[in-house]
Amino acid sequence: MPTVPVTPGRPVRVAIVNDYEIVIAGVAGLLAPYADRVKVVERDGQMPVISDVDVILYDTFGQVQGDGVDLEDLVRGGNAKVVIFSWNTEPGLVARALAKGARGYLAKSAEASDVVTAIERVHAGEQVLPDGAVDGASEHGGWPGKVQGLTAREAEVLALITQGLSNQEIADQCYLSINSVKTYIRTAYRKMGVSRRSQAVLWGLSHGFEPDKFRTIHDGSGTPPLR
Repeated sequence: MPTVPVTPGRPVRVAIVNDYEIVIAGVAGLLAPYADRVKVVERDGQMPVISDVDVILYDTFGQVQGDGVDLEDLVRGGNAKVVIFSWNTEPGLVARALAKGARGYLAKSAEASDVVTAIERVHAGEQVLPDGAVDGASEHGGWPGKVQGLTAREAEVLALITQGLSNQEIADQCYLSINSVKTYIRTAYRKMGVSRRSQAVLWGLSHGFEPDKFRTIHDGSGTPPLR
């Protein structure tokens, strides 16, 4: 993707990346009231960004984190700046993501206006760090299982269980302690009414926890979105 210069008065063009459409829809909804400042032009699940965008907002729900994020694959040789959007703001994890090349790291507890301002700052060339967010803070947007009462952390652990990961693999991917993973599993199982991993996988598959593959483009031309 070629460089898109900072143009006064033009909204920042953003692509949102995550493997769950409900998660992306939640982030897009968060940004929608600020369409004069940020314009979501592409949404991708398990597919590369192909539009000329200024910023790629990478939501970590159910995804690899830290230095495991393949930024080169996200930008595909272009010049878009990558911003990580995550509930996990552990300093070491943030540092590894920035060392890998991310230009910003935002907490999901941030207010929509702060997220928009941060995206604008990254587009202008600044590096943006999370501002005092803590685990357990309120989160915005959507995720599978939210309607059924699962918190974002419980839902993410269940998503990774549905993807076939072991408890230790989940701990490693999410940079959590194994005890934290077990706690999230225990509280999630209670809400789901299941007691075994096989039951949890079946529940997950029937409640939107299987990753989606899609691409939606809004190019502003008036043509229907490309999927």
